[in-house]
Amino acid sequence: MALIKSISGIRGTIGGKAGEGLSGVDIVKFTAAYAEFIKRNNPAAKKIVVGRDARLSGKMVEHLVSGTLISMGLDVINIGLASTPTTEVAVTGSGADGGIIITASHNPKQWNALKLLNSKGEFLSDKEGKQIISIAEADDYSFAIVDSLGHEYKDETWTMRHIEMVKNLKLVDCEAIEKADFTVAVDAVNSVGGEVIPLLLKVLGVKKIIELNCEVNGKFAHNPEPIPANLTDISLLMKDGGADVGFVVDPDVDRLAVVMENGEMFVEEYTLVAVADYILRHTPGATVSNLSSSRALADISKKYGCSYSAAAVGEVNVVDKMKSTNAVIGGEGNGGVIYPELHYGRDALVGVALFLTLLAKEGKKVSELKKTYPAYTIVKNKVELTPDINVEALLDEVKEKFKDEKVTDIDGVKIDFDEGWVHLRKSNTEPIIRVYSEAATPERAEELALSVMNIITGKK
Repeated sequence: MALIKSISGIRGTIGGKAGEGLSGVDIVKFTAAYAEFIKRNNPAAKKIVVGRDARLSGKMVEHLVSGTLISMGLDVINIGLASTPTTEVAVTGSGADGGIIITASHNPKQWNALKLLNSKGEFLSDKEGKQIISIAEADDYSFAIVDSLGHEYKDETWTMRHIEMVKNLKLVDCEAIEKADFTVAVDAVNSVGGEVIPLLLKVLGVKKIIELNCEVNGKFAHNPEPIPANLTDISLLMKDGGADVGFVVDPDVDRLAVVMENGEMFVEEYTLVAVADYILRHTPGATVSNLSSSRALADISKKYGCSYSAAAVGEVNVVDKMKSTNAVIGGEGNGGVIYPELHYGRDALVGVALFLTLLAKEGKKVSELKKTYPAYTIVKNKVELTPDINVEALLDEVKEKFKDEKVTDIDGVKIDFDEGWVHLRKSNTEPIIRVYSEAATPERAEELALSVMNIITGKK
């Protein structure tokens, strides 16, 4: 069993003893702590939006979350099955004081989580998350008396409202998409994207849709993380010439992977790169991604005479950097597109609409479009840690060793070489140092990684 409390929310495996997994007791405790936090920061707070993905434990967790919020004296706007970005826009659209998304994102079926939002529909900061954990651990919350209990209101209109908001974005061209007459394949891993993405495509003007794993039953047909190793079915479908483009989303629909017409991966890193290319053509401005994302976004930004900034890993950190630089587009290399014209959150619906518009206007195959972008390969390694290793001392040694290169230390250590980069950061959930590297070839990326990893392994 596992229970992880972090900047990403409260997540764990369902079942087990309280405190060892995401048990019913833990769900109630952390929901109550969140409600207490909301009320302390805004005594007039009244409404909280609750949405969930389709995983098997979702309905059970929803009952506990909604009941707990009501018992804390808050009204619940229950939007039912909804993507993470839909829940985010529902918070601001409903004038709510916060929101809880019940999803473990790309984690396997035994996992679930509470992702916590503020009144802007954005994830809480690290500091705020720690306050909630502190309230929970001290059981420092008070339930409402009977005359002050909250109420639950159902509002399952938000998926369609979100889709209309995406459709109405200035840079989404439904006429061009319809005229292109695309055949689009969709793999939604049998979660809420199985309803949302086909519906979005129809609204955008796509008439030919091939649905793969689009039953909204929570029975994940494969490992739900949308990475190449897990996408063999849609890859085979595309190789048969069945579609012009394939879209794959994770269970809560905030990450988008694209499959080319030849069955090969467009690569998650390039979802953001392609969308940014299109955005910068029409609205030049700053861009942001995290330190572990591809250098290709910086290259594209430079092509249009625009500035690029790197943030620490984590959506909250990327959003903060986007706000401080007034970025027009940003996100993470895991397929997460953040387009502030709509909202500050990773949104696969926005990614699909903007990518299809770009593809329609370019008149190229997806594989031809991919060739227009800088060619990089990211390699992911890790180094196991033992209790006696001083991680901070190791990172300081790496910085000293490569002090003549460009070194960034806002999140671990990243070394930028002329031909690539290496990023080391300690995992928050495992006793390892993650080592990501990027270069023009996988071989060169591995070489760069080893040049840094050898410093660490030499100390073991």
